[in-house]
Amino acid sequence: MRKLSILFVLVILNISVCFAAQTKIKSLRISSVGNNTRLVFDVSAIPSHKVFQLTNPDRLVIDFSDSYLDKNLKQPEKRHPLLTGIRTAHRNKKDLRVVIDLQNNVAPKSFVLQANKKYGPRLVIDLPTKSQHVVSKKTSYKPSKTVKTTNHFTKPFIVAVDAGHGGKDSGARGKHGTLEKKVVFQIAQKLAASINKQPGMKAVMVRKGDYYVSLRERMNIARKANADLFVSIHADAFNNSSVTGASVFTLSRRGATSEAARWLANNENAADLVGGVSLDDKDDILASVLLDLSQTASQDISQLVAKEVLKNFGDIGDLHSHKVQKAGFMVLKSPDIPSILVETAFISNPKEESRLKSRHYQLKMAQAIKKGILSYAEKYSLALNASSTTDGSVHKISKGETLLGIALQYGVTLDQLKQANTISKGNNIRVGQVLSIPVGI
Repeated sequence: MRKLSILFVLVILNISVCFAAQTKIKSLRISSVGNNTRLVFDVSAIPSHKVFQLTNPDRLVIDFSDSYLDKNLKQPEKRHPLLTGIRTAHRNKKDLRVVIDLQNNVAPKSFVLQANKKYGPRLVIDLPTKSQHVVSKKTSYKPSKTVKTTNHFTKPFIVAVDAGHGGKDSGARGKHGTLEKKVVFQIAQKLAASINKQPGMKAVMVRKGDYYVSLRERMNIARKANADLFVSIHADAFNNSSVTGASVFTLSRRGATSEAARWLANNENAADLVGGVSLDDKDDILASVLLDLSQTASQDISQLVAKEVLKNFGDIGDLHSHKVQKAGFMVLKSPDIPSILVETAFISNPKEESRLKSRHYQLKMAQAIKKGILSYAEKYSLALNASSTTDGSVHKISKGETLLGIALQYGVTLDQLKQANTISKGNNIRVGQVLSIPVGI
């Protein structure tokens, strides 16, 4: 009996030692961003593994050496665009195979992450689709709901108008005592009034009087207002009073990188929204991807708007620079709101100081900024004035849709759809964009 007990203990110890030496596959997390699906395996230690594909039918195989499953892995949600199911099996009594059934072929990329404060070791597999949303004649489309609206927008295009400085911060001072905070506020008021007269657009004043607003609070006000664009208005100054001209700035890459690091590192930003998505419940890599996608899109739009505004400035006075300038200004650092900073003139130049105080010049400057925003909207199909529609039919773009797919859905050609929405460069569209649907063709 004693020998039997010792044998039983040895067997239990042997099993424990075997499991202790193996890697535990704890769980699987699945997330999707754009055309990329990400699989994150939480593990007890970085495993030796292989990732490969099989076809007919398409599936992804992950072989974990010396590993075991702690619990059943999470299954993909029903109607997932790529994943149809997940199966597991033990091989050679010590290895684990995970098979992921796919809708179509993919180009997998895998990497491992060491433990951090929030998560243990992880194996990450990205599954970007090889051909993104290719449309064939056999594809059937379920028509999206067509929206009837008078101004062609369920939500107006919101512009946060930020008058620089304010209160205790007077900004630059001209030779004749003109304060930057005062003249830029007057220009901002005129810009907001002009925007509010434009159908489909709405202005939100970041500061509504002569008081101080911190730089980060200006960004927060714009975000709370669900702004689509942030325009900060300033007057430049230099120790050489002969320097003149207006200029437009967007965020430098260095400024964007440092701000991204701050968002990811600082706890106060953990629950903030980036492009409508909270970062609070995302792992560090996914949060980084979301932030990078949002920042890239915002910077691209910022550059396009800035170019259009700068073109219009050339019609009313000197330009300090004929190119959009880059700088790390704090108010330009919202990762999810396209932002530009306008230097209306040099208040340090007596002639331009006098102009800045002029109601006529302030109106011209406000109109130039608004025209620049409208030029961007017309060129890049925001459809603020969808005049090509005769019955008020528009289509709001959902995730995964393409221009060709929408054209097929409504029985129009791709060229007709692009022409109706002034889309001249490529087939680029964005989620939430509203398209005019040409009728009577």
